[in-house]
Amino acid sequence: MARVYNFSAGPAVLPESVLSEAAAEMLDYRGTGMSVMEMSHRSAAFKGIIEEAEADLRDLLDIPSNYKVMFLQGGATLQFAGVPMNLMTGSGKADYIVSGSWSKKAFKEAALLGNARCVASSEDATFSYIPNVDELELDPEADYVYICENETIYGTKYHKLPDTGDVPLVADVSSCFLSEPMDVSKYGVIYGGVQKNIGPAGVVIVIVREELLKGEWIENTPTIMRWKPMAEADSMVNTPPCYGIYICGKVFKWIKSQGGLEGMKKINEAKAALLYDYLDSTDFYTATAAKGDRSLMNVPFVTGDAELDAKFVKEAKAAGIENIKGHRSVGGMRASIYNAMPIEGVQALVDFMRAFEAANK
Repeated sequence: MARVYNFSAGPAVLPESVLSEAAAEMLDYRGTGMSVMEMSHRSAAFKGIIEEAEADLRDLLDIPSNYKVMFLQGGATLQFAGVPMNLMTGSGKADYIVSGSWSKKAFKEAALLGNARCVASSEDATFSYIPNVDELELDPEADYVYICENETIYGTKYHKLPDTGDVPLVADVSSCFLSEPMDVSKYGVIYGGVQKNIGPAGVVIVIVREELLKGEWIENTPTIMRWKPMAEADSMVNTPPCYGIYICGKVFKWIKSQGGLEGMKKINEAKAALLYDYLDSTDFYTATAAKGDRSLMNVPFVTGDAELDAKFVKEAKAAGIENIKGHRSVGGMRASIYNAMPIEGVQALVDFMRAFEAANK
């Protein structure tokens, strides 16, 4: 069976070369006589895998030496609690900018654990824009300021970070992770689930400035949720998600082969321009995200007619375009065009959109 163009928001498309390499090594990883799925996380073979993966990630992002990298379980959602558990240890206060469903969920989780405050929200317009970061009244006593840098559901992205002064900035970067360069030194904490751009579901990468690993956490924080011992144990307080980390490592090398993050950004900008330019040229479809806040990764759009949207999704599937249905809170369609989506896939989508418009206008 031919592979489809998979526009899923996550778990998402992976590079075919990575899948082929993993398939070739499934029964025997580099002469060990076993799959990575079977080997001990304490073995020399797996130690090489995780150490090489971290080294490649550090190289890609140019991560400063005073930041720790952890490969953890539970996906990004577990860190909605992990962030306040590990950082709400000073004033017990945190400021949240709510720009979509994921930052809203993170805010609600933090409110269960401390004094979380919503300092800005774009819910008044169905999260179709990013709040103005120049108009924030942040609390200088807050333990951190929190953003979700790219909102998967609504297709919005921060193109300017808030100035948080001496207060650490925490960012959930799940759906834009490794899609373009970023200055890690501007953040106290970066974390993201890997199932969008990097690997299979189940792994979350957490990058933390060392000074924030104080060995303090809020009362009753489970050991497995404490960042400092996890960082000191090289992500191995318990058995890490070994196979997922192995795939992440292969994707890091694939990104390097594409020209690193600068190369990835150029490819992603070209894919996004192809789709947005068409959307902006027609009145049949409407892109739902504000123009100045559009994501390179997630592109929601609607026809304005729910029945027509449903017809689009059905016919797109028949044409080999999978997982194009939008989230229920936005409706319509959503094309997630992550790193591994080839530009040919975006072109196929645009071609289908043109044909569907001509047949249904």
